[in-house]
Amino acid sequence: MDIDLLSKMVKELILDDDRVVLPGLGCFVAEIVPASFSDKGYTINPPYRKLYFRSRPDEGDALIDFYAKSNNVDFEVAEKIIKDFLMELKSILHVKKTVVFPGLGRLRATKENNLFFIADEDLDIYPMGFGLEPISLKTHNETREEVSAAVVGLKAILDEAPQETVSELEPVVEPEPIVEPEPVVEPEPVVEPDPAPVVEPQPEPQPAPDPEPEKEPESEPEPEPELETKTKGKAGKTLLIILAIIAILLIAYMAIGRLCPDLVDRILYSPEELKILNQNI
Repeated sequence: MDIDLLSKMVKELILDDDRVVLPGLGCFVAEIVPASFSDKGYTINPPYRKLYFRSRPDEGDALIDFYAKSNNVDFEVAEKIIKDFLMELKSILHVKKTVVFPGLGRLRATKENNLFFIADEDLDIYPMGFGLEPISLKTHNETREEVSAAVVGLKAILDEAPQETVSELEPVVEPEPIVEPEPVVEPEPVVEPDPAPVVEPQPEPQPAPDPEPEKEPESEPEPEPELETKTKGKAGKTLLIILAIIAILLIAYMAIGRLCPDLVDRILYSPEELKILNQNI
């Protein structure tokens, strides 16, 4: 028994079943992910099956039955071989933190020995989706053959359209011209002469008063140099306070990282991986 054989058996069983139990270690689970959009909605991704590992204990003898039938051994013998190998695999995971399953992905362990699985990017365990590929909705440059085929198709559509004869067309009725009435000429009004204007005596001009002398604008007081010095001093103090706050936050982060290592896992792993990690072994 080796890791290559175990990986092949898991991949063979997961094609027909959604769950393959590894006794004493956990189980592989496959679920269908529906079609989705990406690239800002311009690409349609087909559905696929996602494989992940659940470290929660579960019951199932499919792996043991498959090994017993493939090697022509009794169920008890196959059960002992597989359980012994999985116990050794669990010890390796606690030490090396990573075990590669060829053709599937990598099974990893955290500092607290919680197990999670990272599948290979090209893993295909969805036979029903064979041949499905992402579809791009973006425009593409058409070739000469595509343009020629489009022109031929349009020409065929135009040839099939029925042609209307001249007799079927309705006669065009021209509108009658509109006769405008002649304008009526009104007599011009008689303009009477204006009476002679009465000249009133104008008062004698009085001498204008002497203009008052303009006041000189008062000069604005120059800013005192002490205000600039105080402003620079306040800016320097503010900068020192900000640097002190940053240093305190860094020290607090390092202390929390030692006291609460769970926070480090939240930073290192995605929410989906954390959901798997939080499951009890």
